[in-house]
Amino acid sequence: MLNNLYKRLKLTPPKILTLGFACIILIGCILLHLPIASQNGEEIDWLSALFTATSATCVTGLVVVDTGTTFSLFGQIVILSLIQIGGLGFMTFATLIALIIGKKISLKERLLIQAALNVVSPQGVVKLVKTVLLFTLVNEGAGALLLSIRFAFEMPISKAIYYGIFHSISNFNNAGFDLMGGFQSLTGYVNDPLVTLVISSLIILGGIGFIVVHDFIEYKTFSKFSLHSKVVLCTTGALVVLGTLFIFLLEFHNPKTLQPLSTSGKILGSIFQSVTSRTAGASTVNIPDLTDSTVFLLIILMFIGASPGSTGGGIKTTTFVTLLGAAWSQIKGKEDVVFFRQRLVPTMIYKALTVAISSLLLVIVVTMILSITETGKNFLVLLFEATSAFGTVGLSMGLTPNLTSAGKIIIALTMFIGRLGPLTIAIALAHKDSKELYRHPKGRFMIG
Repeated sequence: MLNNLYKRLKLTPPKILTLGFACIILIGCILLHLPIASQNGEEIDWLSALFTATSATCVTGLVVVDTGTTFSLFGQIVILSLIQIGGLGFMTFATLIALIIGKKISLKERLLIQAALNVVSPQGVVKLVKTVLLFTLVNEGAGALLLSIRFAFEMPISKAIYYGIFHSISNFNNAGFDLMGGFQSLTGYVNDPLVTLVISSLIILGGIGFIVVHDFIEYKTFSKFSLHSKVVLCTTGALVVLGTLFIFLLEFHNPKTLQPLSTSGKILGSIFQSVTSRTAGASTVNIPDLTDSTVFLLIILMFIGASPGSTGGGIKTTTFVTLLGAAWSQIKGKEDVVFFRQRLVPTMIYKALTVAISSLLLVIVVTMILSITETGKNFLVLLFEATSAFGTVGLSMGLTPNLTSAGKIIIALTMFIGRLGPLTIAIALAHKDSKELYRHPKGRFMIG
């Protein structure tokens, strides 16, 4: 019956994923609007509830009201549930339920899982889902344990455990929601190696993609990894190292950020901001106090984002490195783009170009609209906000809580498109259309 409904409505996997995320956001919005969801027992307005539900489901972390002081335990658990479902994908949880009750996974459902996890083939997707769930449980559990031990030194044990669980799940799913209050994020822990390194590790592990995780578990040796995993690991490592180095140099003498810190504090602060700006959203330094050069660097990192099949957003590391490889091949006068002695097929380059250009246009359009709705705001602040929403990052220069109603709607839509847009485009392009019976004659015009 369900398959017949799909056929009648002509629902492709990308459309089903889009509708699924929209339904989850709607349910979250209704729950967060309930009086029981707020600490003062009063309903928060519908727009703020919708914005928060969208941010949580799209694992972004941008907030118009402070999570720690506005929402009750019920509201915070709703947010945490949305983060977990949004990070791993509702099809992953649907598969888990089906496996628990002993239901057989149909081909249609396997295709949906393939689309949700952004893998090439539906073959082995159920096994991949099991790996994803186990990997998530182990890492979130380990992160929660370590953070709970650290928080127990400054708060009651029950509260420390809850804080440990919340921040572990939030950061593994690259959401960046926090309970510290006052929109301060994790700025109080900039010098703390345990909190900084544990959360940084959770962000990286959640952002490398589950295909890489599968290769780690299956092969264990880098030389046996797939080309995808090799490219993701090398690109991720390079971006983290280069980001850390540039942030350290650019903020070293900034009296509002790194200058007052010890050498180890400067290094920890630089590492954390390099990691989190890729798509997480937590911060250990006050973002509005950063220099303009650092802000622009963060915009670039946010636009690149995490890796395919992960909990993060952005155009993805593989898209970025594919475009770099294509440009380098043109400069060197070579026809092929080669990574690790393997040649990329032209369709991959076209897809990377499509994702990058469509994403860039989205950020440009959103920034332009924000410049109209948020009059009097600095352009760099608007560009930062638009890129953060698109990349589902969650970092803000203080604009989010002060957005107009129109601005909130625009940013909410951007978060939704950013979570599904580039992924949906890539999936749509992956489907083979019927072959054309003719080809147009070749044409040339000047480039560059």
